[in-house]
Amino acid sequence: MRGNDCKSAKYELQLASELKGAAPTSMMKSAEQRSLRKNELESHAASGCRLRVSTEPHHANLDRKSKANANASPGSERVSKASSPTKSQAGAPTLSAPDDDPYLWLEEIEGRRALNFVERQNDRTLRAFGGATFERDRDVLASIYDRPDNIPYIARRGGYLYNVWKDASNRRGLWRRTTLDEFRKPNPSWEILLDVDQLAAKEGEDWLLNATASLPGDHPRTIVSLSRGGSDAVVLREFDLNAKSFVADGFTLPEAKSSATWVDPDTLLLSSAHGDGMATTSGYPRTVRLWRRGEPVDRAAVVFETAPDRMWAFCEVDRTGKRPCVWFFDQLDFFNLDVWPGTETGASVKLDLPSDIWLRAHGDWLIVKLRSAWRIAGVTHAPDTALGISLSAFLAGDRNFTVIFAPRPRRALQGFFWASGKLVLSILDELRPSFETWTPSSAGWSHEELRGLPGIGVVDVWPLDCDRSESNGDLLACVQDPLTSPSLMLIERSVSSPIVLKQAPKTFSPEGLVVTQHEAISIDGERIPYVQTGPAAESGNAPVHMSGYGGFGLSMRPYYNSALGKLWLERGGTTVQANLRGGGEFGTRWHDAGRLAGKKLSHDDFAAVAADLVRRGVTEPRRIAAESGSNGGILISNMLTRYPARFGALFCTIPLIDMRRYTKLLAGASWIAEFGDPDKPAEWEWLKTYSAYHAARPSQNYPPILIATTRRDDRVHPAHARKMVAKLQVMGYEAYLYEAAAGGHGYGRDNKERASFQVLGFRFLRSKIGWLDEEA
Repeated sequence: MRGNDCKSAKYELQLASELKGAAPTSMMKSAEQRSLRKNELESHAASGCRLRVSTEPHHANLDRKSKANANASPGSERVSKASSPTKSQAGAPTLSAPDDDPYLWLEEIEGRRALNFVERQNDRTLRAFGGATFERDRDVLASIYDRPDNIPYIARRGGYLYNVWKDASNRRGLWRRTTLDEFRKPNPSWEILLDVDQLAAKEGEDWLLNATASLPGDHPRTIVSLSRGGSDAVVLREFDLNAKSFVADGFTLPEAKSSATWVDPDTLLLSSAHGDGMATTSGYPRTVRLWRRGEPVDRAAVVFETAPDRMWAFCEVDRTGKRPCVWFFDQLDFFNLDVWPGTETGASVKLDLPSDIWLRAHGDWLIVKLRSAWRIAGVTHAPDTALGISLSAFLAGDRNFTVIFAPRPRRALQGFFWASGKLVLSILDELRPSFETWTPSSAGWSHEELRGLPGIGVVDVWPLDCDRSESNGDLLACVQDPLTSPSLMLIERSVSSPIVLKQAPKTFSPEGLVVTQHEAISIDGERIPYVQTGPAAESGNAPVHMSGYGGFGLSMRPYYNSALGKLWLERGGTTVQANLRGGGEFGTRWHDAGRLAGKKLSHDDFAAVAADLVRRGVTEPRRIAAESGSNGGILISNMLTRYPARFGALFCTIPLIDMRRYTKLLAGASWIAEFGDPDKPAEWEWLKTYSAYHAARPSQNYPPILIATTRRDDRVHPAHARKMVAKLQVMGYEAYLYEAAAGGHGYGRDNKERASFQVLGFRFLRSKIGWLDEEA
């Protein structure tokens, strides 16, 4: 969910983006699937959004009270300032009456009355912030995203490199392939496999390519996942790479949250919510089914399942050992899972491991990273320690693990993966990137640094090959910083010096700009790092674009951002990215400090950075524009209700806001481990401290806010944005809504839609902090 494009391709970040589900606790999806994300979005890393072009079903599952109130008259459709709001309008819902909600009808995603509300709100927002300047900036940004010299991120399967490419002529994308030798050329030629624009036009569907799944080697059959409008729910269809067409009588599955893994050319392991009783309460797959060619899916044998109140069940096939091993995962919640090795016919034995781990298997070797302390074989291992052991020895009762990584207070493991028998560790040490390779053998483990990569800026490393069984050790690396456009590098056999394969174009002028790192002191004395990019000299009233995230253990790093660079930095502005608690920059302690009841502390961190910018003489509160999305939507909405005096304007995207009902809306129940359960009174006590939807009240000095979402976001329900705007407007605040028709849990289906979404936010922020075009 790009300046951060290589994040889409690397192993650790599937974000999921953020709310996808099992990453990073599960084994990772194939590199080919990751590469399909490349041109989906130029990741707005500074906004904190976990942007991935996918989401959930069409209609919200309204509970009985929602349906009973669907036609209630809330008076929420007003857009003018309310002179004397009534209790039923401005006073509900409140912290004291959290279920007195007159806006439940806005949870009906396709409800006629709700869509009328959205249409009027969109029209109001576009009339205020659209126009010629908006169109000019949108076209400028879209042309950057459509440039022919952007990096085509790739993944290898068999003898080919695969890529999905979007530009002005191919708005939905081309799925294509080439060879490594050809890719090394300045202008490689590509073989087109699937033109998604043509497919969408032919079938009259809003198709986007979500992912693919193939057997290793030259097997021609692939399962293609097609998403309508960017939703997480997908249609599965079998595709023949040689014929470049869908298989007429091949595997096909209707729209659902699904993934498939090949066992052999005629058999799939299907993890899908399609079918009666096949979905968890979070809307994810509850079972894994063995689906044979020609067999109706409802007759496919269930070989693994989880309870409905757990998050989901899925599997992966590891072909790096003497025989394939199927790994089954019972995802208990976002951070806990049980792991079972087995075969395609089912699991054998649950591994005797803590549930709150990351795990990677490779042949006979097993790596686990702990979230909490674990005492085993007389040794206590600290949280965030990574341990290695022979799988066969472990199954035989051996518990003498080798310590692969030992954490320090500000040194944390960010992820790890296998490539040709080598384990590659990605580490942040005081926010500086470093990488190590570890090689196991019967004599023990040896290790060395991965050399030739910079120790500053942002560095991502991931395998070139889709399937570990095909890997010869070749790695890809992406290197960048806020003022240096990305370089895609090849590290051959994980030992050679990196060589540049492709260099992304410079999309804005860095002249006169500097990148500096600072620390603010939060409310409890914790040091909160942040990166500032902008003019070297401080003016005292700089127009600042400030962002952060603070959730799900995801680390925010200072990527090159074309949108902010061209439309903010190049025009004289300053950008700030904060590393809030709740993220993973410094390991589990940093995440846990900003999780559950600590989420409020994460918001205090962000407000402390805003105050530090004023203390340092960078700017004034009225000139600070803040933006974030998804989990970051909770952050921005809390700046509105808790710290309104520190900001001049707020842009809140694809957000969670209503923390009373979030578990009842789409995939919300899957995030209870991050936020808590509002149906438990003790947990509602902390949730209500950052449920801005309930905390908002009349007669406060709230800054202007634009809340933007997408209708096809089937992950975070668009009602969060709709209801918050309705309530704020009735209370007389300057609040705007923009809801794109499609885009999933992201900013649009194509580069132009994505540019429109971002530029609309920039135009709003600039106007509300008094930063006129003449100043730029």
